[in-house]
Amino acid sequence: MSRTKGTRRDFLQTSGVVVSSAALVTQTGIARMAHAAGSDILKVSLIGAGGRGHGAAQDCLQAAPNTMIVAVADAFEDRARRVAQALRDEPKFKGRVDIPNDRVFVGLDAYKAAIDCGVDIVLLCEPPGFRPWHYLYAIEKGKHVFMEKPCCTDAPGYRVLCEANKLADEKGLKVVVGLQRRHDPRYRETIAQIHEGAIGDLMYTRVYWNGSGVWIRDRRPNQTEMQYQVHNWYYFVWLSGDHICEQHIHNLDIANWVHKGHPVEANGMGGRQVRTGARHNHNVGHIYDHHFVEFTYADGTKMFSQCRHIPNCWNNVSEHAHGTKGYSNCNGAIDGEVTWRYRGPSVNPYVEEHRHLIQAIMEDRPLNDGYHGADASMTAVLGRMATYSGQVVRWDEAVAKGPAEVPPPEKWTWDAEPPVKPDENGSYEHMVAMPGIYKAY
Repeated sequence: MSRTKGTRRDFLQTSGVVVSSAALVTQTGIARMAHAAGSDILKVSLIGAGGRGHGAAQDCLQAAPNTMIVAVADAFEDRARRVAQALRDEPKFKGRVDIPNDRVFVGLDAYKAAIDCGVDIVLLCEPPGFRPWHYLYAIEKGKHVFMEKPCCTDAPGYRVLCEANKLADEKGLKVVVGLQRRHDPRYRETIAQIHEGAIGDLMYTRVYWNGSGVWIRDRRPNQTEMQYQVHNWYYFVWLSGDHICEQHIHNLDIANWVHKGHPVEANGMGGRQVRTGARHNHNVGHIYDHHFVEFTYADGTKMFSQCRHIPNCWNNVSEHAHGTKGYSNCNGAIDGEVTWRYRGPSVNPYVEEHRHLIQAIMEDRPLNDGYHGADASMTAVLGRMATYSGQVVRWDEAVAKGPAEVPPPEKWTWDAEPPVKPDENGSYEHMVAMPGIYKAY
C-alpha cells in the first residue's frame, strides 16, 4: 500500500514553500521586499560571531538575493572583527556585505547596538543563556528574528520566550528557530505521513545524540572568570543548558513534533564519567557527559532519549517513531502495513530555514517558530532537571518553579561574578549536580 501521491499533494498545498521558495524569492523579490522604509534590501545584523553565527550569516545571504549583512556583534572583539572581515572577503557575496568598522559592535551589551542600527532581520547566534533577553529586545524593537537553538537554558528564560512570542504575533513579526529539520521536506513529509496514520497509533519515540564531544577552549591570560566562562560557554549550564539542551534539542524537537506537543513529565539518569578535571585540567565546567530520559506526554505515550559525549562509544544521531501498525525513522522512511520512501527534492535545510523566513516577510505571511523552539528548549531543560535531581519532574511545576540559572541582564558585565565559580584549584567539580541532593525546584 502506498500513500505517496495523495499525501505529497496535500503536503505541498499546506507547506509548498519547501520546494518553491527559492523561485518565489526571485520572482516576487523586489516589489515585495520594498517593505523596509522604501528599500528593496533586507538589512541583517549578526549577533554572535562564532562558527555557527558565521554560518548563519552565509546561509542568510545564500537564501535570497536581496539580503545584506550590515552589522556584526560579539562579546569578544577579535571574533567580531574576524567574522566581519571574512564576510567582506567572500567573493560570492560581493556587494552584499556592508559592514563598516563602526558597525562592528563589541561587548556583552553589543546586541542592543546591532539591533538598533536600522536593520530588518536579526540573527541571534550568541551563547544560548543570553538568547531569551536578546530575542525579547529584538521583538520589542520590531525586528524579524532568526535565532539559533536552544532558545533558553532555564525556566525563567522559557517564560521570557513565551512573552516574546506573543509580542511577535501582535506585531506581525516573523521568527525562525535553527531547528533546521523543521524546514527539511524529508522530515516534513515523513511526519505528515505519521500524523495521517501511516504507522497507526503512536506508541513511543526513541531519539539519540550520542557522540564523542565538542571543542574545549583553554583559559586565556588575564581573562576574568566571566570572560573565561563566556568564551568556553558550552561547559557551563547557565550558558549552554548542558549538551542535552545544546545538541540533543534537535532530536527532542522531532519527538515533540511527532507527539504533537511537549511532554508533561520526565524522569532520568545521567552523570559525568570522563568530563573530569583530572582529565582536562579543570577546563570543562560542570555539565554532564551522558543523560538518559524517559519523557511522558499528556496522552500517555513515551519518548526515550539518549545523549552522550564520551569517546570510543556507540555514536548515533537519529529519531525513531513506533506505532501500532509500523515504524518510521522520521526522515524519509516508513515500514509496516504502509511501506513508503521519500522521493522528493533534497535541500540544504540550513539555507531553507532562512528562505522560509524571508519569504514570510515578503508575503507578510504568519511564521513564528518561536513556539516550538521554546517548547523544545524547555523539554531539554525538563530532561536536565530530571537527570540532575534523580526525581520525576513535571512540566507545569518546572515552568513555574524552575530556578534561574542565568543572571539578570544588568549583571552581564566582564567584572561581574558568574553564577558558577571554581574552587581554589580551578576546578568546577564541586558544582556538578548530584542526583538525590540536587533540587529541580
